[in-house]
Amino acid sequence: MDNLALPASKPTLKRLPKFYQYLTKLRAAGRSNISCTEIAREFRLDPTQVRKDLAITGSVGRPRIGFDVVTTLKSIESYLGWDNANDAFLVGAGHLGAALLGYEGFAQNGVNILAAFDCDPAKIGTTIHDKPVYDMEKLFDLASRMHIQIGVLTVPGGAAQEVANMMVLAGIKAIWNLTPVWLDVPDEIIVENVELSASLSVLSSRLAEALRN
Repeated sequence: MDNLALPASKPTLKRLPKFYQYLTKLRAAGRSNISCTEIAREFRLDPTQVRKDLAITGSVGRPRIGFDVVTTLKSIESYLGWDNANDAFLVGAGHLGAALLGYEGFAQNGVNILAAFDCDPAKIGTTIHDKPVYDMEKLFDLASRMHIQIGVLTVPGGAAQEVANMMVLAGIKAIWNLTPVWLDVPDEIIVENVELSASLSVLSSRLAEALRN
């Protein structure tokens, strides 16, 4: 089996972007090679784990030389799909949606949000960070005609399932869900739930514990 076809665990998928950022800094500083021991030390990991993570992308280090920085960056880009941007539609052009439309880091991570959709007449026909905002009624036609693969969901919780259903019917294969609702979608649809409130609760709990000690 080709290394690029190997599946990765969720922890590995979360570590690879961190490795990528670190290697990008090393490249900018003029470094040409890096050992997995150095990477492991930076992220407080076991070197064996780092080696396994990079092997999944097809990167292989050389004895006493380590990993070639440029080649490893390209391998991570290819494995994560960052070298071939995926077009996406965002639904819900409120405060959170508008902030995401202005985030420039998506392009580096292989996601290109082309447009937003909303049901608010005050937003329809406007642009947010140079991205057009269309009427929700146009979502199905545009997404299916343009073969959009990724949907970003930032609508109020009460509308989340209905919009997710529309996305699925339009052919969207992956949904980045930033609502508090657990979506009921077909098994083949990829859903990444971003639980902002849960994450904030963990942060508050850890802070309270630190203040008590």
